[in-house]
Amino acid sequence: MSIITAILLLLVLAAVVTYLVLWLMGFRIIPNNRCAIVESRWSSRGSLKDQIIALNGEAGYQPEVLRGGIHFKSPIKYRVHKIPLVTVPQGQIGYVFARDGAPMQPKQTLGKVIPQSNDFQSVRGFLNGNGQRGPQRGIIREGTYALNLAQFVVILMDDIYYYAIDRSDRRTFLKMADLIRGRDGFRPVVIRGKHDTMGIVTIHDGPALCPGEIIAPLVGEETPDSGLNHNNFQDPERFLKAGGRRGRQYQVLVDGTYFLNRLFATIEVVGKTVVPVGHVGVVVSYVGGKGWDASGKDYKHGELVEVGHKGVWKDALMPGKYAFNIYAGKVIQVPTTNIVLKWKKNETGNHKFDENLSAVDLITKDAFEPELPLSVVIHIDYRKAPLVIQRFGDVKKLVDQTLDPMVAAYFKNIGQTKTLIELIQERNEIQTLASTDMKEKFLHYDLELEEVLIGTPASSGSDERIERILYQLRERQIAQEQILTYEKQEMAAIKERELNEAKAKAKQQEALTESEVGIHIQKNLGTAEYERSLQEASKIRALASANAEKVTRLGIARAIAVEEQVAAYGGPKYQVVQQTMDRFSEAVEKSGIDIVPKMVMGGDSGTGGRSAFEALLAVMLSEKMDVDLDQKRAPSTRAKQVKDEILKGIEGGKPGKTSARKKGTPA
Repeated sequence: MSIITAILLLLVLAAVVTYLVLWLMGFRIIPNNRCAIVESRWSSRGSLKDQIIALNGEAGYQPEVLRGGIHFKSPIKYRVHKIPLVTVPQGQIGYVFARDGAPMQPKQTLGKVIPQSNDFQSVRGFLNGNGQRGPQRGIIREGTYALNLAQFVVILMDDIYYYAIDRSDRRTFLKMADLIRGRDGFRPVVIRGKHDTMGIVTIHDGPALCPGEIIAPLVGEETPDSGLNHNNFQDPERFLKAGGRRGRQYQVLVDGTYFLNRLFATIEVVGKTVVPVGHVGVVVSYVGGKGWDASGKDYKHGELVEVGHKGVWKDALMPGKYAFNIYAGKVIQVPTTNIVLKWKKNETGNHKFDENLSAVDLITKDAFEPELPLSVVIHIDYRKAPLVIQRFGDVKKLVDQTLDPMVAAYFKNIGQTKTLIELIQERNEIQTLASTDMKEKFLHYDLELEEVLIGTPASSGSDERIERILYQLRERQIAQEQILTYEKQEMAAIKERELNEAKAKAKQQEALTESEVGIHIQKNLGTAEYERSLQEASKIRALASANAEKVTRLGIARAIAVEEQVAAYGGPKYQVVQQTMDRFSEAVEKSGIDIVPKMVMGGDSGTGGRSAFEALLAVMLSEKMDVDLDQKRAPSTRAKQVKDEILKGIEGGKPGKTSARKKGTPA
C-alpha cells in the first residue's frame, strides 16, 4: 500500500467518523427560505393521547419550528421535517385550518381568534390561549410566514401549504379551497362608488337570531374609526363580543375595500336605493323596536312610526341615493308629480299605474251602451305619501282597488241621467261638474284631484247604433256649419259691397273736394281777375276817354283847320291839294332824295319868302287845281267859334268836352 493510498483511506475514515459524530450530535442545516418541523421519537413523558402537538415534551410534533441556520437535533430522539415558508401574494387572503386545539362549541362554525398566536406563527401561544381546531375566523394577509404546517394548514388561491400526516388530508383541504373560491374569498371585497352599489353582509358564525327576528340588528357603537367597533365585520371577535348574531345583517358595506373572511361573512353586492327627482320613498321597515303612533287620532288605517322603528316611517325619503338594506325593509316609490290615469284600452300613463284600467261602460237615458274613455289627473302630497302607503300598500293597489270602482260608479250615475246626444254635447259641463264633485272624494283618500278629462263616447263591440247616431249628429253639425258659412259669406258680401261703396264715395269725395277747391280757386282767381279787369277797364276807360277826347279834340281841331284851310284855299280843291301833298310826302320819304338843299340862298320878292320846295309845290298845285294858293281868306265865323270852344275845353277840362258833345260835335 502506498503512502497516498493510506492518506486517502485516512481521510475517508475521518470523514465517516466526522459524519457519524455530527449525525449523532444531530447537526442540521436549514436554508433561510425554509423552516423545519421537529418530531420527537420518544420522551420520558410518554406519548400524546388526543393531541397532535406535544406542548410538554411528549413524543410527537413539537410546537416550535426550526428557522434557517445550523441546528443540532439528535436523530436518535428527533426527526426533522423541512417545509417551505408560507408566502401570501399581495392582494390575496390566506385561510387557516388548525389540526389541533380545543373543540368548537355547537354555535360555532369557525375557531376563535387567538391574539397570542401571532398570526398563527406561535403554536404554543395558540394552544395555550385555548385555540380551537378546525377552520379559523382569523385570516393572514400578504406576507411570508414561518408556520408549523403540522398544526396549521394554509389555503391560498393557487396553492395549499400543509404537512401531510394522512393521505386523506389533501382531499379535505381541496374541498375547503373550492368552497372559498366559490365565494370569491381569496380576494378582498371591493365596492366601487361609481357603480352605485353596496354590500349586504351575511354572517355564518355566532349565535342564531332571536325568535321573530328576520335580520340581525346593528351591534356595537358607531365611532368614526371602528365601523361599529368591529371594523365593518373585519374583526370577527369584536363583532361577536358586541352581541353580533349570524344571519343577514342590518348594517351594509358602502364604498371601500374590505378584507373579510368569507367563511365568516359572505357579501351580496346590490344596487343602492335611488329616489329620483319627482318622487319620494316611503320606507316600510321590517326591523326595529315598536314605536309610538305618529299618524294621529283621526287616522284609523294603521300606524306611522318614527325613523328606525318597525313599520311605516312617517317621514319619507327625499330624492337621492341611499344605502338601504333591501332585506331590512323596502322603499316604495311614490311620485309627487301629477299622475295621469287613463281609463282607456291599450293606453297607459308614464307610471303604468293604470295598465289594468279600461273605458267605463255606460247605459244612457235613451238606452244606449257606449264606452266612455277618461283621463284623471291626480297629485299626492309628499307629506301625505306615507299615509297613502299605510292605507293602500302602494299606488297601483290604490288605483285598482279604490279609484277605478269609484270613478266608474260616478260616471255610470251621470250616464243614466243623460241621453247619448246630451252626453256628447254637454261634455264640458259634465267634465266641470265631475272635477268639482270628485275633489272631496279624493281628499278623503289623501289625494288631490287636479282635473278630469272626458273623451268621446264610443260604441262597444259590434253595436252600430251609436255610430249611426254620431253620423247623424255629424251631418247635422255639418249642415249647421254650412248655414253659418252661408250667413257669414252673405255678411261678407254685404260688407264687401259697403266697402266698395265707401271706397267709391271716398274716391268721388276726393274728386268733389278737388273740384270744390278748384271752384274756390277759380272763384278767387276770377274775383282777382275781375277786380284787375275793373281796374284795367277803369284805366282803359280813363285812357279811352282821354284818347277819345284827345282824338275828338284833334279831329275837331283838324276839321277846323281843314275848314279854315278850305275856306282859305278855296273849298273842295283844297282836299285834292292835301291828298296830293300826302302822296308826294310818301314818295319823297321812300325815295330817300334830299329835297331840302344843304345850302339855302335868300329868296326873292317874287316867292314871298318861301323855300324852293314850297314854291315848287305851289306851282304844281296851281297847275293841277287851278287854284291860287297865295290868296288868303279870313276864317269863317263858325270856325272861329269852334276853335274858341276847343281852347276853352282844353283849358277848363270836361265842361268843354261836355259842351262839345251836347252840341253834336263828331268824335
